[in-house]
Order: sequence, then structure tokens, then C-alpha cells
Amino acid sequence: MSGPILLAVLFGALLHASWNAFIKAGKDKALDTALVHSLGFFVAIPLLMHTGLPKPGAWPYMLASLVIHLGYYVALAGAYKYGDLGLTYPLMRGCAPLLVALGSLSFIGEGLSRTAWIGVAVLCVGVITLGLSRSAMHVEGSHRGKALTFALSNAAIIALYTVVDGIGVRIAGDALAYVAGLFLFDGIPFLLLVLWRRPGRRREALAYMRGRWPVALMGTIASLGSYGIALWAMTHAPVAVVAALRETSVLFAALIGTLFLREDFGWQRALGTLVILAGVMSLRLG
Repeated sequence: MSGPILLAVLFGALLHASWNAFIKAGKDKALDTALVHSLGFFVAIPLLMHTGLPKPGAWPYMLASLVIHLGYYVALAGAYKYGDLGLTYPLMRGCAPLLVALGSLSFIGEGLSRTAWIGVAVLCVGVITLGLSRSAMHVEGSHRGKALTFALSNAAIIALYTVVDGIGVRIAGDALAYVAGLFLFDGIPFLLLVLWRRPGRRREALAYMRGRWPVALMGTIASLGSYGIALWAMTHAPVAVVAALRETSVLFAALIGTLFLREDFGWQRALGTLVILAGVMSLRLG
């Protein structure tokens, strides 16, 4: 992986942490998640007018990804409902890269060097260590079990759509067209699902979204930019390496939490940061 691609993926990780911080700061995690991604429809239209549609061979992968992403949003909202961002986010993002590495080896035939495998494993350990600080573990009883179930299930879902999109974007030949095609319809099914599950509170939900959409639109742009950068990088570097580097978003989330949300950094987050940096260096060398 070249230096410019590495820096681009790290910037995408920062964007990813930013829109997740927006969801954490909101009062209604499911509505905020649905709003961020449903607004992608309005961002994707001008992009597709510029790029044109992806190649027809990529459409089956886009459709499969859209279905998988619906499960992702359901699991994401459930994880944030029952557990703190600091507990669930690192588990979702930290466990996924190893699964992506195994999936890309099985389905794409894309092997990694020994150094890269070590980098992926070390980075995953660092992500989980960074996230599971003492302040992140204040979830008790059955809620912790539910939070862990949603988070670990979502790790598998993240790995699945990453491999599917890694194949699809290479067939499409244009990362911007592919990600715009995804975001055109990506969030609408989940928004409809969220509203359908609130038959007596839809007016209240719509009022909430009217007040949140200007800030949510920034989250939409950050989300599209983050995934677009990752997909572009997957056309130039191994899918597993890009997926692992993208999870440095947990480090940026910790910094955002410390600087803007007054969260304690602590020794465990410092240790996790050092481990993540070691993993990034191994991936760069691998």
C-alpha cells in the first residue's frame, strides 16, 4: 500500500468516526441512523449525474449490499440502544477485519503476506483494547448481553458487505459511481422500517428529523466520503488491508470523545493507541 492511499484511508476513518459521534450525541439513535443514510438519496443523485451508472456487472453486488446493509442498520441501532458507543463500536469495528481477511481469501483469492496478517491481527487487538476501557463497560445485566449480541452480529455483517462491495467496486471500475449507487437507496428501507415500528409516534419522529436534518446532512456527506474512499482504495490495495486500516476510526472516535464530549482517555486507551499504531506500521510494511 502506497503512502497516499494509506493517508486517504486514515482520513476516511476520521470521517467515519465523525458521523458515528453525531449518532452518539443524538437522543434517538435509530432515527439519527436512518436520517443520516436516507439523506444519501439527495447526495447521490448529483453524483450519479456526473459519473453515470456503474457497469451492469456490478449491479448484482450493489443489490446484495443493499440487502446486507439493512441488517447492518438494524444491528447498529440495536447495539447503540442497549450499549454505549464505547462498548459496541470497538467490538463491531475491531472484530470485522479478521473476518474480512478470511472472506477475501476464500471468495476473492486475495492472500496477505505474513507481515500483513500480523498487522491485521495487531490492529484488531488495538481497536478492541482502545474501545473497551473501564468507562465503556457500564452496561449491566441483560442489556450487556443484548449489546454484545448486536455488536458481534454486526461485525459479521460488516465483513460480509465489505467483501461483497470489494468485488463489486472492482467490476464497476468507478468507486464514486458505485458508492453513489449504493447511497441512492441505501438508507430509505431502514427509514421506512423505523417509521413503521412507531405507528403512534410518527408525527413526533418527523418533527425530530426536521430539527436534525441540517446536521445529519453533514453526517451523510462524511459517511459517503468515508466509504467512497475505502472502496476506491480497494481497487488499488487488498480488501483486507483497507478494511483493517479503516477501523482506525475507533482511535479517532476516542479522540473526538476526549476533546469534544469530555470523555476520559485513560491508560487503556493510550495502550490501545500504541497497539493500533504498531498494526498500521505492520500493514504499511506488509
